[in-house]
Amino acid sequence: MSHVYEAPNWRDYKMNWYDPHREAEPLAAEIAVVDAGLALLVQAGILPHGQYDHAKLLAHRAAVRERFEIPWTAISHRMQRLIYAINAIAQPQVMVAVGIFCGNTYISNAGAAIGPGAVYQAQRLVGLEIRPAEADRARRNVAAMEGSAGVAEVLGEDGLAWLRGYQGTIDLLYLDADGPRGSAKSIYLDLLQAGLPALRPGSLVLAHNSVNSARSMANYLAYVRDSARFRASANMIVDDQGLEVSRY
Repeated sequence: MSHVYEAPNWRDYKMNWYDPHREAEPLAAEIAVVDAGLALLVQAGILPHGQYDHAKLLAHRAAVRERFEIPWTAISHRMQRLIYAINAIAQPQVMVAVGIFCGNTYISNAGAAIGPGAVYQAQRLVGLEIRPAEADRARRNVAAMEGSAGVAEVLGEDGLAWLRGYQGTIDLLYLDADGPRGSAKSIYLDLLQAGLPALRPGSLVLAHNSVNSARSMANYLAYVRDSARFRASANMIVDDQGLEVSRY
């Protein structure tokens, strides 16, 4: 079943991609938007509850600001909070993030298990970035977070090939990659299908850009919103990028 959460003022909510740590709205407003989105995910049966540690999220955010080199990012404070909260609530033992650029998207997921925002212990947190220079930068960034040794992996590999060869399970799969030759986010469906054998009942799949790249993601969105394939899926429109959250 497909659901939509639309923050009332998402069109007016603006962030500076090159100054991502600047607050775009009062903290209380940010919390209210994300809490309402989490409530919909609970109602849809995608999450078991909507509670997470707000102080831990702020500790995570401060550490990213202080320790990460981020040339630019489209991950707003709203999106950071939403992704962190989903991971803090679901507590995936194995998280795989594809297309992590400098590591900011990766740590928005993994920060619920490593660093000062950690609220649980994970087994394996994998980040995949095909561009060697960005994979190196992401690796340096992630290494600055305590608790990353032995659990956090940043690999400079093609996510599609890696998923096709992966033999384990995945509790949460995060997609934020671009395909070759202008195919953009249409690669999401290929990535998902490559990772399907690793998903278990209840696994979550998060796909960034469900709003601004909805056209190129059309086949992917139709797939995860098909109740014969996924238990539930929700388009979380907290900003102009959006996040599709699906439960397998």
